[in-house]
Amino acid sequence: MSQLNESPIITVERRKAITIIVSAVIIALALGVGLTQVGTGFATRAGNGITVTGSAKTSAVADNAVWTLSVSLSSPTVGAAVKKVDSDVAALSSYLTQGGIAADALTLGAVSTYANEEYVNGNSTGRILSYRASRDVTVRTNDVQLVSKLSQGIGTLLGTGINVNNYGPQYYISNLPELRPELMSEAMKDAKLRAESLTKAVGGSLGSLANVKAGPIQITTPDSTMTADYGAYDTSTINKTVSATVSVTFNTN
Repeated sequence: MSQLNESPIITVERRKAITIIVSAVIIALALGVGLTQVGTGFATRAGNGITVTGSAKTSAVADNAVWTLSVSLSSPTVGAAVKKVDSDVAALSSYLTQGGIAADALTLGAVSTYANEEYVNGNSTGRILSYRASRDVTVRTNDVQLVSKLSQGIGTLLGTGINVNNYGPQYYISNLPELRPELMSEAMKDAKLRAESLTKAVGGSLGSLANVKAGPIQITTPDSTMTADYGAYDTSTINKTVSATVSVTFNTN
């Protein structure tokens, strides 16, 4: 009697389990088919387009120069160090103005000083060995050729005993806002020509524009192949090459 009473209950539970399993299988199959269709759709979209890179470059000549020089030296006392720095800065300023730089093109920085302490085994003894003083002189001018000439001839000033650190002039171009759209336009034309050549080679034709991604402007020395992910701006030379790239996706027919 006990087995006969339990049998219907077991049968019902089995039916419920079977129903749940069947439902899960149906849902899984439906999801699989749906994902397959979605994946096929993405593949189709990718297959109907072509992505190419276009580039353009032009030559440019710097028309602004920034040249920073620093006079720095040490003396037993602060006063002596500052006095000597002021004397050397005056000699440097004279070299620049006599060479053709306008006086108002010079910017004199503040005098900075610090003590050179004595250390023994990595520990300060509290004794001051000397005091170092320094001052920057910055030249800002549009006459880039004059700055280049004075930079190359500064050895004559150093030969007199003036202690000047020359980090070299930096040369900039001021017409970059005008060059940028022109280069981007040429790079787009280059990308379109490449895309047309590729699609024509396989019997297709170019469709509408789908997407454009502009790369950073690269300002480099002439004939340089240097590039940087966030753009490059070389300031070491007067003559420069300015280049631009674009990544363009076209629909195809």
